[in-house]
Amino acid sequence: MPHTSFVHAHAAHPDWRVALDECQRQVQAQMAARAAQPEKSPFTLGWCYLSDYYAPESEAILDALHRALPGVAWVGTVGVGVAASGIEYIDEPALVLMLAPLPRDSFRLFSGRQPLPATSIGFAAYTALVHAEGSTPDLQELLHELSARTTSGYLFGGLSSARNRPLHIADGVFTGGLSGVLFGPEVGLISRMTQGCQPIGPARTITRAERNLVVTLDGEPALDCVLKDLGLDRDLPFDALSQALSTTLVGLSVGAEDVPKGPGRFGADTLVRHVVGVDPQHRVLAVADRVEPGMHLSFCTRNAEAARADLVRIATEIRAELKSGTAGHLSGALYVSCSGRGGPHFGAPHAELQTVRNALGDVPLVGFFAGGEIARNHLYGYTGILTVFTSRD
Repeated sequence: MPHTSFVHAHAAHPDWRVALDECQRQVQAQMAARAAQPEKSPFTLGWCYLSDYYAPESEAILDALHRALPGVAWVGTVGVGVAASGIEYIDEPALVLMLAPLPRDSFRLFSGRQPLPATSIGFAAYTALVHAEGSTPDLQELLHELSARTTSGYLFGGLSSARNRPLHIADGVFTGGLSGVLFGPEVGLISRMTQGCQPIGPARTITRAERNLVVTLDGEPALDCVLKDLGLDRDLPFDALSQALSTTLVGLSVGAEDVPKGPGRFGADTLVRHVVGVDPQHRVLAVADRVEPGMHLSFCTRNAEAARADLVRIATEIRAELKSGTAGHLSGALYVSCSGRGGPHFGAPHAELQTVRNALGDVPLVGFFAGGEIARNHLYGYTGILTVFTSRD
């Protein structure tokens, strides 16, 4: 069987040429160490994530990668921060690279220049990595359409985040729309999402709602329910009430499969949204999304402890699946986190990526801090998407 371990590199420097040279040095050293291994496969797919400091030079960086590593197809995007195993580069000029020796017929790049291939050409897309620009019209509809064109319906990825030039890479540099990689069923991967929060109290049913206003839950005034679940007095002064609700969010879901599964756990399609207003007189809550009767709602909190615990949970779930022997062994990983997360949210610099490394192991891993995260066919915020690639050699 061919050897399928990934290689990765990371560097920061005010001059992108210096950072890229350092990354290429790291990659070449790992390739040289790998050269002695029997039946090694050529590297075919590469990831390049750039901090927005390097966005103006993205074409030059991609050209340099094509010259240095011919035959590698490159994908990636730009973020206000980029990440590697145990390392976060936030608000500084940096880039990260990862290369995979996947069979060339096991993946397809797509972009505005390379439209999605039809299934009739002999390639069946099982899942897809997606990079996109947040201002793209009808982005959610495009994600649903792409999801429907994969066998699993599962997408993973995120939106570019940049203060100067949002862009994404698919053997070219693109602005607007979406691009990425379609993977065939022979590419093993496991993906999990962390919402970084913990449910409080029971899963309730919205019984009366109007636009983004939650009027009643389980037939009771919505405000009374949140006060009960938070253990707060019904006659709390308005200032104290506003302060308490400023750190409270709601997990919204539809269907029995997506109700919270217990402390620190939400269903696969749960959307976490902020409480954005309260009407003490009418006992109504306003949330940052449209709500409808019949939806499930659970109040939750988001803090460093909850975020760390939920991140450890998803990494532990992945390791458990790997240890079961059904998924093969870990070759490399991608981690897309919200630009509002990162080390500071977890209590210290690099803490988020160190949490991933401690739970998953020191494997080749790269990622970026996004303007929105993609999991299944949904666009999320303030989440982390951890995806590992597996092989059976």
